[in-house]
Amino acid sequence: MGLFLITTLTMIAFAANSVLGRMAIGAPGDPLIDPASYSAVRLISGAAMLMLLVAGTARRRVGGSPEHRGSWTSAFALFVYATAFSFAYVALAAGLGALILFACVQATMIGWSLKEGDRPSVTEWLGLVTAFGAFVWLVSPGLAAPDPLAAATMAVSGIAWGIYSLKGRDSPDPLQATAHNFLRSTVFLLPLGLIVAATALPLHITAAGALLAALSGAITSGLGYALWYRVLRQIGGTLGAIVQLTVPVIATFGGVVLLDEAWTLRLALSSVLILGGVAVAILAKQKRS
Repeated sequence: MGLFLITTLTMIAFAANSVLGRMAIGAPGDPLIDPASYSAVRLISGAAMLMLLVAGTARRRVGGSPEHRGSWTSAFALFVYATAFSFAYVALAAGLGALILFACVQATMIGWSLKEGDRPSVTEWLGLVTAFGAFVWLVSPGLAAPDPLAAATMAVSGIAWGIYSLKGRDSPDPLQATAHNFLRSTVFLLPLGLIVAATALPLHITAAGALLAALSGAITSGLGYALWYRVLRQIGGTLGAIVQLTVPVIATFGGVVLLDEAWTLRLALSSVLILGGVAVAILAKQKRS
């Protein structure tokens, strides 16, 4: 399978996570599944798929040391990402949610680089300031602003995924580490269930909702991550970051076509500024390196 096709399928899979989440949790009228149940089905099905992939490639794998098997910190970050992602899509459109998620992932990773002593060039700062300013404009109050609580929840999801990415970027076996992190993350579903019970949050599961969650976990997350690791080995981290700029755009298009969501001028302009600003910063850093 050609590299371009694999990369395209991977980006579609990542964008599909947003579309599937919105379709299941934020459907007009009665949702197909509640956010907590969606998170549980997604994590469990993702763990099952990834462990099957690890078992299927066992003969080609090397070692079973702890660094190959993730960590509880990464598993918790994964759990926070998936859970906050689900609750945010109660009120966010697919593309808008993906844009907030992506912006916060990149902000987290760039912020960590600054903390570690990285000193951006003028061009990098210009790109970062442009992206940050556009993000603030996107979520600022107004007729076209997103629900503030949902936007904040998705921001938490993005920060958690950024932390997860930072923790796992040097893993010698990212597929095996991700599989074990997914498996470990299911442990945190027990306290989530206790919180849901204590706060009397409504639980609602339909067969269609469970199917969408399972597709998100097993296919667009599990298989999507497996494809992504294969792609990254060939295109490198910088180009990989640039390629991911397409995910919010694909998710927005999917939301418009499949969910009849609106494409507002505010979303369109802020998307161009955020994604363009991040692209400029990434390319400038690559040139400096």
